[in-house]
Order: sequence, then C-alpha cells, then structure tokens
Amino acid sequence: MKLIQKIISKIYLIWVITVFSVFMVILLPLIILPLLISSRIGMLTFYGLKIWSWIFSQLNFIYYKIEGREKIRKGQSYIYTCNHTSFLDAPGIALGIPTQFRPLAKKELKKIPVFGLIIRVVTVVVDRSSTESRQASLKKLKEILDGQISILIFPEGTQNRTNKPLQPFFSGAFRTAIETKTPILPMVIINAGKLMPPGTFDLRPGRIKVVFGDEIDCSNYSMQEVNELKDRVFGVMEELLEKNKI
Repeated sequence: MKLIQKIISKIYLIWVITVFSVFMVILLPLIILPLLISSRIGMLTFYGLKIWSWIFSQLNFIYYKIEGREKIRKGQSYIYTCNHTSFLDAPGIALGIPTQFRPLAKKELKKIPVFGLIIRVVTVVVDRSSTESRQASLKKLKEILDGQISILIFPEGTQNRTNKPLQPFFSGAFRTAIETKTPILPMVIINAGKLMPPGTFDLRPGRIKVVFGDEIDCSNYSMQEVNELKDRVFGVMEELLEKNKI
C-alpha cells in the first residue's frame, strides 16, 4: 500500500512540474513583454499571471478560495503583507490581488528555469545577506509606490519552517509604509504549507484559502512607532490565521 502511495505521489509531482513549466513557457510572452515595454500596460503581465495561476490550480486540483477581496479599494496602492509557508502561495497571491503589484523576492528564485526570468522582470529582487541590496530594494519599492502601484512584502523574510503561525517580522515593510504614508493591507494564505511543506517536494492536491484583512492607515505613525505598527499587523495576521483554519 505504501509503495502504491509513493508511486502515485511521484506521478502527481511529475504532472504538477509539467503543468507548471509548460504553461509558464506558453504564457511567457504575455507575462514579461508588457512590463518590458512600459509599466502603463503592466496589468497585462498580471492578467498573464492570473491565467497561469488558474490553469495551475485547475489542472493540479489545488483550489484557491479568495475571501475579503472587496476590502481592496479601487485605485488605491497598498503595501500587502503576507505570510509565507510554501511555493503554492504564489498562485494564490496572483489570483487574489486584483491589480498589478510588485513583490519583493529573494535572489535565489532567479535560478529557477523560466520562472527565474519572470522573477527578474516582475519582482524587486533582494540579496538579504547584503545591507546595500536591502537598502537598494527598499528604495526601488518606494519608487514603485510613488507610481501608484502596490507592492507585496513577506515580512517574515522567508518561508515559515517553524510550528508557529508566524515568524517574527522584519521592519522594512513598516518603515516603508510610514515613510510613504501608504496603507498596509494584511493578507494570509492558509493550508498551502500542509499541501506542500516548505523545503520539500512533497505535494498533494487540496484547498487553500487566501484571506484579506482590513487596511491599516499608516499616515499617523512616526518612525519611532515602527515596532508598534509591526506588532499591530502581526496581531491582525495572527488573528486571521486563527479564524480561518481549514
């Protein structure tokens, strides 16, 4: 019985990798060309990512339920803060956020074939081991916000490999929110880490929830209150995770 389960699991993994790769290659021109031409037509890139995410979801029987998207104000740029537990987070984020945005991504993702090219074009890449790189990436994120485009930051910094709902947050997202007076919109992804645990290729079909919280006005916070804002967002995201368990 265990041998049969292992064989089925391997076949499913091969199928998922095939779907991931084939449709990413097919949609690659739609995903990367608009942003290479102009950020004004950048939304076409995110339509391409949404199409790829929907195909990935349907063909792999990994279904994403989006809740709270009505809380996102049309025309408002945000700093989205999201938890991070799995590579399966990415399709849920693309399906959930209705407008174009720029994620902050670690440099290691550039090494993934095809996907790495998308990372170079769509995200702001950071080398977390370099202070200069972190400062340059935050400066770039501020420029994006000035252009009325939202950004996405994983305040935990990396995938959560602990048994706690959230890891401690870094301060970059909250400093940026205070400096630019941009509202934060917390969001959480639930059950992705169970379907594909971080750091593994163990993968199974199932359901994932993407839940948006209420926006948090940052205009009245001073830089001396960074930790207060960080703790507030941490509490909101922790509560969303607790209330929306699958």
